[in-house]
Amino acid sequence: MPKLAYVCFDVIPAPKGAAIHIAAFTQALAEWHGSVQLVSVSPTPEIGPTVERWSGVIHTSLPAHGKTLIDRVITFRQQLKQWLVGQQFDVIHVRSMYEGFPIAQQKSKYCQTLILEVNGLPSIELKYRYPRVADDRELMHKLMAQEEICLEQADRVITVSKVTCDYLIQRGVSPTKIQVIANGVNLELFPYQSPQRDSESLRLLYFGTLSAWQGVDLAIEALGLYCRDYPATLTIVGPAKPNQVRLLTKLATKLGVDKHLRILEPLSQTDLCQQMHAADVILAPLKPNDRNCVQGCCPLKVLEGMTSGTPVITSDLPVVQALGISDTHFLAVRPGSAKAIKDGLLRLRANPELGLRLPQAARLHIENHYTWQHSTQKLIDCYQRLDGACP
Repeated sequence: MPKLAYVCFDVIPAPKGAAIHIAAFTQALAEWHGSVQLVSVSPTPEIGPTVERWSGVIHTSLPAHGKTLIDRVITFRQQLKQWLVGQQFDVIHVRSMYEGFPIAQQKSKYCQTLILEVNGLPSIELKYRYPRVADDRELMHKLMAQEEICLEQADRVITVSKVTCDYLIQRGVSPTKIQVIANGVNLELFPYQSPQRDSESLRLLYFGTLSAWQGVDLAIEALGLYCRDYPATLTIVGPAKPNQVRLLTKLATKLGVDKHLRILEPLSQTDLCQQMHAADVILAPLKPNDRNCVQGCCPLKVLEGMTSGTPVITSDLPVVQALGISDTHFLAVRPGSAKAIKDGLLRLRANPELGLRLPQAARLHIENHYTWQHSTQKLIDCYQRLDGACP
């Protein structure tokens, strides 16, 4: 039987979109193929015990310790090379150049076929986490060079949006190598519940990372604008560094809405769904920057919000337009504008029927097009088209 490995520079399991995506893909591959070796980052400085994470998914976690991201990547790559000693896979599937580069460098040594997922490119995303990276030309050159090697050596490149596909083609990747597979939603974990407006105060929800491209500051500014006329609260759910919490709290205090803001730790999908059902509106205010508009993405928070039964206000960007139609499945407002978000909230306040119609149409749209079953079937189809790599 062909040997498959799925390698990712992520901690698994975790309450993040990446971890949800990885769980869906590896379980689908194991169900189709029989077994998959999953290699991820250990949450401790030690190599984790090999366990059957899910049926047929044999999971090994390798340490990635160090003071900086570069240190952690180097450590993980060293551990991965040791793990690969003596092993030859028919297919190795990687999610980024962080783990993919050492495999791409010696592809024939490790595998017959290399599949690369492009969910995000460090040459674009890293500066949002480490602003000084943008001025480090040598580091940016190295990042681009390693990305190029991974893209060249990959037999298939899987990405989540047409925007990313178009960018990769501009980078010189053959269109015939690229497969677009959008994210999906587990309908059982996100049951539908119609909005229950039982409070005069409008309850807003944002969930996900607090990265700069997400526009969480715009959500707080919109809260400030809305609260000039009507009462509202905003709950933010997601992994947050102390500095991120401090800056968002400072902004809320400046706008006089600090008492209207709650920031919660990441929640399980079940608990998150309860927050979604308790909210009157879900916000996904993606910013118009190179991460969202040049590199592209497939915002899982928009898909999950569309599934819940709570209306979604998001940004009118191509990556969002690909997922649905504004005024039919969600309200897509002018990107980068807190006032546009506030105006969307006022529309929903003035038109309760719209707040009921949007999530009903959104749920049906997700059921028909954006479940993990849809996504993973495309993944299996992609594997089956590999020349002789899999049965």
